[in-house]
Amino acid sequence: MPTFQFEAMDATGAEIKDVIDAQTEEEAQATIRQMGYFVTKITVKKSRKKAEAAGPAKKKRGFTFGGVKSKDLTAFTRQLSILQDAGLPILRSLRILASQAKPGRLKYSLEDTCDEIEAGGTLSEAMAKSPKCFNRLYVNMIKAGEAGGALELILQRLADFQERAESLKRKVKGAMIYPIVVVSVAVGILTFIMIKIVPEFEKIFTEFGLELPPMTLMLVGISQWTVKYWYMIPGIPISIWLLIKLIRKFKHGRIGWDQFAIKVPIFGQLVEKNILARTTRTLGTLVASGVPILEALTITRDTAGNAIFERMYNKVSEAIREGEAIAKPMKENSVVGFHPMGLFFFTFCLPIVGALVYLLKYKQRVVDDIVINMVDVGEETGELDTMLYKVADVYDEEVAVLTDGLTKLMEPLLIIFLGGAVGFIVIALFIPLVKLIEGLS
Repeated sequence: MPTFQFEAMDATGAEIKDVIDAQTEEEAQATIRQMGYFVTKITVKKSRKKAEAAGPAKKKRGFTFGGVKSKDLTAFTRQLSILQDAGLPILRSLRILASQAKPGRLKYSLEDTCDEIEAGGTLSEAMAKSPKCFNRLYVNMIKAGEAGGALELILQRLADFQERAESLKRKVKGAMIYPIVVVSVAVGILTFIMIKIVPEFEKIFTEFGLELPPMTLMLVGISQWTVKYWYMIPGIPISIWLLIKLIRKFKHGRIGWDQFAIKVPIFGQLVEKNILARTTRTLGTLVASGVPILEALTITRDTAGNAIFERMYNKVSEAIREGEAIAKPMKENSVVGFHPMGLFFFTFCLPIVGALVYLLKYKQRVVDDIVINMVDVGEETGELDTMLYKVADVYDEEVAVLTDGLTKLMEPLLIIFLGGAVGFIVIALFIPLVKLIEGLS
């Protein structure tokens, strides 16, 4: 007869932890209810040796690469919160979701999590053993929910947090798809014209011995370069991308590029506000879930994805260890500061005005006064999580407005670029054609 390990609450709300023997989980739950307890968690107690012995009997798994898509993890979290709200035991909920998941990293991680729970581990401990699926933010929130006896509420907050983050990511990606597709198609068409069309016109002009105008000579020169070095068109952007990736592997290179990313004109503002919205929502969700503030700041730092923000949150953590509040060290350490690699990237990417732009921007803070004041008020009133949510909502809205504005700005710019390129080609080819027709007539 299997032994079930359960957690429950009695009529006074006190937590009860015990074991019970029963044929099935349903029978165990019915017996516990007859004892006057309300079941909050129930698992089959199984020794680790048995669990390990059962290991080879597992189904064969296919090869998996990388982590779990954020969209799939968001859907799983929402479904798990619904099942927990309905009162299903956590192990049964995980089994249901694992059975309906497609073969892949998420399904296999859920199966491993179920096995760990059956072996006597907690949900957070089991999830921590699948770091490619459940990150530190996820595991610590689950851990806080287990400690506070409010796993259903924590899962709902986690699902809300992931859905908001996914929505913001979709908006930004959706805004970038249009210009990327248009530019890619335009480059492809122009390359085809330079390789196939212009050389044919060049042959005609050469046969008739025409004296070509400067505009046509420029077009012919571009065409000859394109025919000879066509592989440079995809090669140059790919090489730049690989070079940036390589430079970011080094500490100072990463700091310099991240400075450039958040302070470059137009797009830098979008990146900066996006990071600020994400980090404040992350910190607010962790604080509201009962995660200790130092651990919450460490997780927020690790999920920032930008060296400037990581340094700021690290300095805030150090200040809190020394007894300070959050607002003051956040304000003092939010200045970007001068860095030679930052100057290099600005000069390299913006050759004429890059150095001047950098010198004007490196003293600017990445956190506005409104954020500092709201964090300060939140600390004084004991509602830090609420204030951080409000900050995140404000910046989410600003990111959406900036994204829409950039999309609308890109459309006329792309039209002007394409019109100018096509107009240049047409004029450069038709001027000698007109002279040729006049000579023949």
